[in-house]
Amino acid sequence: MYRTLFTLVLSKLDPERAHHLAFLVIKALPALGIGRLVRRFTRPDPGLSVEALGLRFDSPFGVAAGFDKDGEGVIGLGQLGFGHVEVGTLTAVAQPGNEKPRLFRLIPDRAVINRMGFNNHGAQAASARLGRTAARTNRPVLGVNIGKSRVVAVEDATADYLASARALAPVADYLVVNVSSPNTPGLRGLQELDLLAPLLSAVKGVAGRVPLLVKIAPDLTDDQVQKIAELVVRLELDGIIATNTTISRDGLRTDPAVVAAAGAGGLSGAPLAERSLAALRLIRSHVPADLCVISVGGVETAADVQERLDAGATLVQGYTAFLYLGPLWARQINRGLARLR
Repeated sequence: MYRTLFTLVLSKLDPERAHHLAFLVIKALPALGIGRLVRRFTRPDPGLSVEALGLRFDSPFGVAAGFDKDGEGVIGLGQLGFGHVEVGTLTAVAQPGNEKPRLFRLIPDRAVINRMGFNNHGAQAASARLGRTAARTNRPVLGVNIGKSRVVAVEDATADYLASARALAPVADYLVVNVSSPNTPGLRGLQELDLLAPLLSAVKGVAGRVPLLVKIAPDLTDDQVQKIAELVVRLELDGIIATNTTISRDGLRTDPAVVAAAGAGGLSGAPLAERSLAALRLIRSHVPADLCVISVGGVETAADVQERLDAGATLVQGYTAFLYLGPLWARQINRGLARLR
């Protein structure tokens, strides 16, 4: 039914508008009291639970950052079957993001190009909301992803990240430093070791006992990925998320004119699968077995998730396929994982 709805209706809507409409439904699940009934239908098999970061995840499969930017749909997403929800990216300074249109579907590739630009209402506003969410029972694990405010110069990035960390670490189950989005000028440069090491050390000091991870780009070379993995171990961080969106447009099936018209931005979805999996394997070969590695990029099916777990992922995240497969996607993944075990 959802595929028919997508083909006939949703694919004709502006992608950002379609996302907002779907998100209204997700937020309505707990508000209308029907989420508990939905949860009975979507609850993961108990055998899928994972212990990581000192936390218990009902399922290894969760929602990547970008879907719920301000942390408004955490409970509803949990009721749909996701084991964790990573909200954000949140910035210290509230910002509207880039000009619209800024989200584009590449349907033949089951992919999306976005240049959203960290649109969010700011860390302080999210902190109050997420504090209420964190106090609720029967919720998914709550990750919080933080990034650099656009108005802040790169040389002042550490202070900006620290402001977000101070506001959000107290309400997060785990915290993520995002230095890998292509849509904030200068952000990816923070992946250079001489900039990244002091940034992560400073945020770690503010995060305290809250697990801290860093999210990296798929466009790094293997040598860069290896060096960041070694840095994470040296700084005694809790994990790595691999990977964010890519600026590459190689191997796409979508009409090149359509791709060109979409313009700049990060590509996510099925075309990212190969590089994301390769980055996962590379990282796992250079970090201890107990370090949390979260794999994201190009995941669509339970078999895809299981492949990431078999390759050493502690947890797996998805986002883009949600737009193509609909609200029962997490249930499909969880049911498939249970059958594969």
